[in-house]
Amino acid sequence: MKSLVIKDLHVNIGDREIIQGLSLEIECGKVHAIMGPNGSGKSTLSKVIAGHPDYTVTGGEVLMDGENILGMEPDERARKGIFLAFQYPMEVPGVTIANFLRAAVQARLPEGEELEATEYYYKLYEKMDLLEMNRAFTSRSVNEGFSGGEKKRCEILQMAMLEPKYAILDETDSGLDIDALKIVSHGVNVLRGPERGILLITHYQRLLDYIVPDYVHVMVAGKIVLSGGKELALELESKGYDWLTEEEPAAAV
Repeated sequence: MKSLVIKDLHVNIGDREIIQGLSLEIECGKVHAIMGPNGSGKSTLSKVIAGHPDYTVTGGEVLMDGENILGMEPDERARKGIFLAFQYPMEVPGVTIANFLRAAVQARLPEGEELEATEYYYKLYEKMDLLEMNRAFTSRSVNEGFSGGEKKRCEILQMAMLEPKYAILDETDSGLDIDALKIVSHGVNVLRGPERGILLITHYQRLLDYIVPDYVHVMVAGKIVLSGGKELALELESKGYDWLTEEEPAAAV
């Protein structure tokens, strides 16, 4: 089975160790959710997988279908099938969503191969219809003047067009009202499938009401301290995280 395997990962920023021996396997066709308090290293994990240069990996491996990707540049990881949806997507004034996505799709093609415009727009509109998005959306500059919900919908559209093997969604529910949350969750659920592994990073159980995970993991102080099924998220919602910091429990079956 194809999978993204994180083995005994240790990560520093400056002299401070943020991730302390984390191991996790995300199989294609499965949705894993990571929950945890602020400062536990969840967003750091997502950025390290994507190749953010501010973090130093001091130990461990990240294997994508058996190949260690830690020595690769971010663009190479993306072309191989890693996708990161940001917690705070950046604005790109003057660049329309349609042109931005066209450049992104072109970058994934073999050298010398050109993206045919008609084929590109057919796929773009097909994905937008699937996600129930107004086609006029693509004429706007990337994230410029967007609401929180619109920014996250733009991220999901990118995911739909790029069709990654492994999608990491870093606090996609951050700043969303309930209507926007439902729209974004619908988009993610539409893109679930046997050829794609998804890692959801969130603080709150409410996202998991709409995107039901196969597995839930709790991250505290840079490592996974508890794993279980979707019911674990409900327990965290009622009990919080303090009980996990008092003593480190064994992983649930």
